[in-house]
Amino acid sequence: MKIPLRRIGNSLGVILPKTTLDAWNVGEGDTLDLTERGLRPPERRGLLHQELDELKRTMALAVVREYTPQEIRGQILANLHRWKRQGVWVSAFDEWRDIATSGDDGALFAAMLGRDEDATRLRQSAPYAGLLSREDVRRLNEEAAS
Repeated sequence: MKIPLRRIGNSLGVILPKTTLDAWNVGEGDTLDLTERGLRPPERRGLLHQELDELKRTMALAVVREYTPQEIRGQILANLHRWKRQGVWVSAFDEWRDIATSGDDGALFAAMLGRDEDATRLRQSAPYAGLLSREDVRRLNEEAAS
């Protein structure tokens, strides 16, 4: 594909097609790498936001498969209690506390496993941490990275 140089103020620049930007997963404010061989997207490091949430959902599913709702709620409340005492608190923890104390398994599973915006947001601050072994967490991270 040939892309013409265009005048942009006192400089010259290029306009990249949206399909290329989407394929490179870059947008306004991101940077590109200019090499002798051309313009390239930056090397991808880590997981994309959607991939990261899917990893967190996979970990939540592993927790749900291994522990009862009561055990999960107990871990949530213990972590929240400890984090509040340590001064580590975010607004999502208020929601998790309400979910854990409600006794509603459906609400618990919806927050842990749902694909809606609320569940995605809540999984960013998942207080059921510590239920999976380090080995299980490592394995799930490796699977997500491959």
